[in-house]
Amino acid sequence: MTHSLTLRRPDDWHLHLRDGAMLKGVLPETARHFARALIMPNLVPPVVTGAQAQAYRDRIMAALPTGSAFQPLMTLYLTEATDPADVAAAAASGLVKAVKLYPAGATTNSHSGVADFSKVQAVLEKMAEIGLPLCLHGEVTDPSVDIFDREAVFIDTILDPLRRRIPSLRVVMEHITTEEGVAYARSGGDNLAATITTHHLIINRNHILAGGIKPHYYCLPVAKREKHRLALRAAATSGEARFLLGTDSAPHVDALKEHACGCAGCFTATNTMPLLAHVFEEEAALHNLESFAALNGPAFYRLPVNEGHITLVKHEQPQSFPEKILTEAGPVTVFNPGFPVHWHVEA
Repeated sequence: MTHSLTLRRPDDWHLHLRDGAMLKGVLPETARHFARALIMPNLVPPVVTGAQAQAYRDRIMAALPTGSAFQPLMTLYLTEATDPADVAAAAASGLVKAVKLYPAGATTNSHSGVADFSKVQAVLEKMAEIGLPLCLHGEVTDPSVDIFDREAVFIDTILDPLRRRIPSLRVVMEHITTEEGVAYARSGGDNLAATITTHHLIINRNHILAGGIKPHYYCLPVAKREKHRLALRAAATSGEARFLLGTDSAPHVDALKEHACGCAGCFTATNTMPLLAHVFEEEAALHNLESFAALNGPAFYRLPVNEGHITLVKHEQPQSFPEKILTEAGPVTVFNPGFPVHWHVEA
């Protein structure tokens, strides 16, 4: 039995840090274990220009714990008015590593997103030209489409036609949640990758709804049937280079989660690495954890792997995670997997 595992320090390819007091409260939770993270731009107002991305990065760096070597990797929020030249300049400077496309109204702070895809064609063509990845929240927002089908419909009606129009565009399917998402990611060649979250490897829709509504398991894309969770686990633990860790760790204060119209998001920054070790061990795939968490992402984003390492150790006594992170914005509940976790990060 493996009781200790050392791997290169991981990266998180989909992270929400928010801003202000929330940023200061949750940033140490990621910086503790991760070397880098791709920072989502859906602030209010969103991070649309290179200048705004630089200012946001400066605020993140100012909020880091003393001595931390964590590096935020910045993104731009794609709108129908985004300037292709500004995107290209921000990428050329090394500041911006990707552009995020939210279908308008798909998730938290996405109302400035894209409704008419023809209006962003010029930006996408410029991104294809310079090799800058497009990160997609892959759900349609048509209210006539069932919420559990929105990812599969997005693939068929938006993503596949988009990639046929611009075949050289490098695309990341963010936080896939379905068998269909896994299959499409596998069919897409070297220009296509997909992130998978920690929580979608652990919960299915029963965890949200059975025995009473559990607001801290509610996320978007929403967790699906058990067969989809199993497909995600098989993909994440496979060692295939197209699957990357992107936690989508999304802090909301408890008052906005435990609410008549509660916010979507699971906060997993605190305990992702022990949870992943648990999942990969269950799948007899601990040997593939480093690829998923530390190697596949840098390869797709054309960045060097991290020089540092972390060590995970399995103890007889289970890990004790904090129930909440107390921030000046309010308490944030840490994702509870619902089972004992014996893996600890020790270095």
